[in-house]
Amino acid sequence: MEKGVRFIAINNSIDSANQQDSDFTPFLNIINEWYAKDTSKKIRAVMKSKGEAGEHLCTNPPYGYRKGPDNPKRWIVDEGAAEVVKRIFALCLDGYGPSQIARILKADKVITPTIHFMQTGRATRNAPPDNPCNWTSDTIADILERPEYQGHTVNFKTYRQSYKSKKTLQNPSDKQLVFENTHEAIIDADTWARVQELRKNKRRPTRIGKTNMFSGIVRCADCGEKLYYCTSKNFEARQDHFVCSTSRLKGKEVCSTHFIRAVVLEQGVLAHMRLVIACVANHEERFRQAMGAKQKTEAKRELAAKKRQLTQAERRIEELDRLFKRIYEDNANGKLSDSRFQMLSDDYEQEQAELREKLLQLNEDITQQEEQAENIDRFIGKVRKYLDLDELTPAILNDMVKAVYVHAPDKSSGHREQRIDISYDLVGIEPLYNRPNPSIYAVL
Repeated sequence: MEKGVRFIAINNSIDSANQQDSDFTPFLNIINEWYAKDTSKKIRAVMKSKGEAGEHLCTNPPYGYRKGPDNPKRWIVDEGAAEVVKRIFALCLDGYGPSQIARILKADKVITPTIHFMQTGRATRNAPPDNPCNWTSDTIADILERPEYQGHTVNFKTYRQSYKSKKTLQNPSDKQLVFENTHEAIIDADTWARVQELRKNKRRPTRIGKTNMFSGIVRCADCGEKLYYCTSKNFEARQDHFVCSTSRLKGKEVCSTHFIRAVVLEQGVLAHMRLVIACVANHEERFRQAMGAKQKTEAKRELAAKKRQLTQAERRIEELDRLFKRIYEDNANGKLSDSRFQMLSDDYEQEQAELREKLLQLNEDITQQEEQAENIDRFIGKVRKYLDLDELTPAILNDMVKAVYVHAPDKSSGHREQRIDISYDLVGIEPLYNRPNPSIYAVL
């Protein structure tokens, strides 16, 4: 009114110049607000029901999938896009970051997801870029972090605080629902897990653009911090080295200098990997025993026995519930004295408490044993891929090794000896059997 603005709502026959219309306007606003809120509540209830039933909540599947021709709710692999997704994950295992991967795809004239969707007749909200091959690091990072590529449906990843807000917020993982194996996987679980580990330890090129495959993997054995990769345009390959970030930033008083040359680290890790591969390939059962696992037949028998005990305990708990209900009815009807009822109920409750504790322990034992056996089998499967390992590449290193721990040098023997511990994916720090020392010593 003060600015001389006149509000007219034709559908509602409201004109702010008419005082009577203006008096009724707040009531209409309240009714409209109620209607919008009620509609939002119903839509949320429908989406919640669909999400909890395992249905896909997104309108379109992610890049690499398309809707099934017979059933739009089913995702099938889009072969052309899936090959690009596989290549992106392979490049990440090779040590490339999102920006580097984007530049590689752009140089190889690979079209972006937006252009691919347009070419395949799928609607997209994004405007087509000027360069159809102009990949961005954000697009690559989003693809690398999508668990759907394992064949899983993930619902409730995002939410909005209110129907009035258009801002999308990320839900924590404990509030998300994951339905496994709902569609064909493009990336296997091991590859996806290794990529997530690598993404946590981001590797940035040095000022001169050089990188090393051990960046983000090699750590100080004493303080646990990363070792910096140090190089220069004037360095020869043998001069590139790693040094503890703690001793470099906070001083040697906090952590002594852990220094190792990159070429020595690579030679030592390669030698250790070749020995581990040979030991595991030639002595599989001894490897299982050394890892604290039973032989396959014995492990199966033990696991079956524990599952039988678990079933028996669950049945006994159900039986005790029925007995407790029966004695309660007998006590209420006067067939059982209060003292006798109290004694029996105390015994039943104590037995139930013991059985529930046993159930928890059995479940933990079964889960641990199943995971251990599965991890060992998966590690043996990895070993078989590299039986003829002659050269260490970033892809092989990232597939096999989770971390490398460098100890402080020891000069007591007159030589500079340095211990290196290697933590392998799925099995941890791996000893070498029939050798006096489980780690590698690099003599510099």
